Amino acid sequence: MAETKREIERKYEGSSAAAEGTNLPDLTKVAGVSAVVDEGVAELDATYYDTADLRLAAASRTLRRRTGGDDAGWHLKLPVATGVRDEIRAPLSDTVPRTLAGLVRAVVREAELVPVVRLISSRDVRHLVDADGALLAELSVDAVRAERLTDGGGTSEWTEIEVELADGGDPALLDKVEKKLLKAGLRPSAWASKLARALADTAPEGTEAAADESGTKSGSKAKAKAEAKDKAKDDGPPTAGDHVLAYLRTQRDALVELDPAARRDLPDSVHQMRVATRRMRSAFRSYRKVIDRAVTDPIGDELKWLAAELGVDRDREVLTERIQQGLTELPRTLISGPVRGRLRTWSAARRSGSRRHLVAVLDSKRYLALLDTLDALLDAPPLRPAAAKPPAAVIAKAVLRDYKRLSAHVQEALDAPPATEARDLAMHEARKKAKRTRYAAEAATPALGKPAKRLVRYMKDLQNLLGEHQDSVMVRGALRDLAAQAHAAGESSFTYGVLYGREEHKAAAYEDQLPAKSPGQHPSYAADLRAG
Repeated sequence: MAETKREIERKYEGSSAAAEGTNLPDLTKVAGVSAVVDEGVAELDATYYDTADLRLAAASRTLRRRTGGDDAGWHLKLPVATGVRDEIRAPLSDTVPRTLAGLVRAVVREAELVPVVRLISSRDVRHLVDADGALLAELSVDAVRAERLTDGGGTSEWTEIEVELADGGDPALLDKVEKKLLKAGLRPSAWASKLARALADTAPEGTEAAADESGTKSGSKAKAKAEAKDKAKDDGPPTAGDHVLAYLRTQRDALVELDPAARRDLPDSVHQMRVATRRMRSAFRSYRKVIDRAVTDPIGDELKWLAAELGVDRDREVLTERIQQGLTELPRTLISGPVRGRLRTWSAARRSGSRRHLVAVLDSKRYLALLDTLDALLDAPPLRPAAAKPPAAVIAKAVLRDYKRLSAHVQEALDAPPATEARDLAMHEARKKAKRTRYAAEAATPALGKPAKRLVRYMKDLQNLLGEHQDSVMVRGALRDLAAQAHAAGESSFTYGVLYGREEHKAAAYEDQLPAKSPGQHPSYAADLRAG
């Protein structure tokens, strides 16, 4: 069974005796640290796994099998922020645990995970504790020997110091400790991890380590951005195609990065993954003058499939939360029967099935093939002639086209009879068009600036209104199902009827707000885009 630990740490190196731990400063002078306790030396032996082309390192992920110390086992480290990673642990075994293999599948795809580096470390550990003896941070001096297990081998040796914050500790402590270490002659490590340094130091002559946070020196991303900026200057001003492709790459990257979070059931991860699929699909449609829809339409169909599969879990979350909120707003006198218990059972049953289904989808060949297809598309994009033009006119025209369609759908909803299925369907279609216009405006923001930002804010407002209405429609359907189940079990269905009536009232209020928020009442947004 895998467990997760949030790891917040900093690394240091230097040529002085402090780097070997023989001349460390007195850290009891750090505010809050009452003692530095010597915990002895641990001998650690870790084998790091990756694909032959180092895909995990390039994606800032590390997977190792380690013996020695008090946490022997398999460790997968996933980036959270600079200096912060989630370490997911599994018991020792001879092969990569299935759970951890799943968490890197979006990066690895069908490639084999093989041993690439072995690190043998002699770790001299000290605990920084407070007046009550509680652990504040762990400082370790690591004497490391690295051996490359591929590409003809190669070895390297170095010493580094790590300071890792205790669980629940105050990150400000790390700043205070760092100040003391810097004064003692140390400097922040140029490497994001031991594996990063090992890959670089042992790389065969004439090759480069994986170009990312886990494969090169820290700061390489900034260097890559600077090089990209210089290249853009050489190639001329950004084109419409440059803007659209940058947006699509951001969404592809988000999809891959969110994959392990969705598998781990982290809050909002499934929803954000679904949003990334929708943004890509919308961009294909909105910017069809830039990128060829003959190529992107089949990919859009696959993205629609993935969004629908991801929605099984997300829709359950939304419905359950909304019904629970409705129950908290009811007086006790209006709650009849085991309503909360039935809702928990209904939600858990849907959740269990949807979670299994989600993991099966993310493990499927169809999903992995979609990721490969997106990579291929972005490596060799099927650009149309408009892609080479200056971005402002091309992109503004695309956004205005979506805005015009939205206006027509909102008017159709306003023309439909209130509180009818026709009105519900029309508002749902308008919501989808508002979302598409919002995404088009998001992609346009780097090129169009303030007019696009203003439109994004307006679209969010309109989308929220239409979304609340659609959620009410869906909740009423769920309440009908719950009422039928309660009736079949001999329970009172009264409360479900009360909740249903309240949702009808909310839906009517949303419908009443629509005329004031319709695009016809806000012509300035389109005018600003045209002027820009």
